[in-house]
Amino acid sequence: MIKVKLVGATGYGGVGLIELLLRHPEIEITTLVAASDTGKPISHFYPHLAGLCDKMVYSADEVEAAAEADVVVYSTPDKVGMQLAPAEVKKGRKILDYSGDFRFNSTQLYEDYANRLGIDTTHHAPELLKDSAYGLVELHHRKIANSKVVGNPGCYAVACILGLAPAAREGLVETENIICDCKTGISGGGKKPKPGFHYPEAYDNAYAYRLTGHQHVMEVERELSLLAGNSIQLTFTPQVIPMARGIMACLYGSLPQGTTQTKVLSAYKDFYKDNPFVRVSDTPGSTGDVRGSNFVNLTVACDERTGMLRIISHIDNLVKGQAGSALQNLNIMFGLDEMTGLNFPGAHP
Repeated sequence: MIKVKLVGATGYGGVGLIELLLRHPEIEITTLVAASDTGKPISHFYPHLAGLCDKMVYSADEVEAAAEADVVVYSTPDKVGMQLAPAEVKKGRKILDYSGDFRFNSTQLYEDYANRLGIDTTHHAPELLKDSAYGLVELHHRKIANSKVVGNPGCYAVACILGLAPAAREGLVETENIICDCKTGISGGGKKPKPGFHYPEAYDNAYAYRLTGHQHVMEVERELSLLAGNSIQLTFTPQVIPMARGIMACLYGSLPQGTTQTKVLSAYKDFYKDNPFVRVSDTPGSTGDVRGSNFVNLTVACDERTGMLRIISHIDNLVKGQAGSALQNLNIMFGLDEMTGLNFPGAHP
């Protein structure tokens, strides 16, 4: 069995991974660590885990937190993983980090990312950046399989990159005026209530936020630029809507002359034919179709009348946008089938 130490176990990302690993046949949780909600079993804080996972949650300074593991998963805020990962790597352990600490391969790119968040721009493990992998399996399967350090992608980034990747690579969109119009549920703000993501503020309300400098834009622009072979800058509008989980990304751009719905749909199906978690259709869907699952549903609905590419991308922000992508990465890092522990439809309604 592959042994996992999970740091940040009591947040949404941590408990989401626990839920997934409970059904995994080849990975076991050995240690749960958190900065708060410690000293009791995880099922005390999340009663739905009672009898299924009753492991104690330790603080980082307790001796039990140093237990053996094959991989350490950091479901933690920015700046945490980079400070702890080097010591774990020296012990021969692999690293999977949920934050932006290892999504970029240079200190300059990390500085740009940190500036967008308004945090310290110093990277405390620069020696690990060069060989780290960006954990979007659909685009970087081989790199992930050969890396000891993987940076899990941002939730918006997953929805937007997978929604636009075929168009960028195949030249099915003019790259000058791409628009990502994205809506997320309240859980995207994390477990701790904060202004704008607090229930009384979000209920029966909808609003845009961080209209300039959202950190996930860097991931989207980088990946699409690599696919297109030229620099891409896009307009990104994140919005909160009153639901618990899910992302709907409506993606727009100008179609090259003569490009049809039939051509785009065919290209998308061909691009993702070997990616089991990406489902492409021309039928409108909803966040409910992917709720609780690791699937991304892409609707190709080009407007030939106006010459506009229109892709609608649906994911569950807590699964494909976070814990599901994490497990998908873990599977690839240890040579397992990427669907192991993830091949289920989610829940309806």
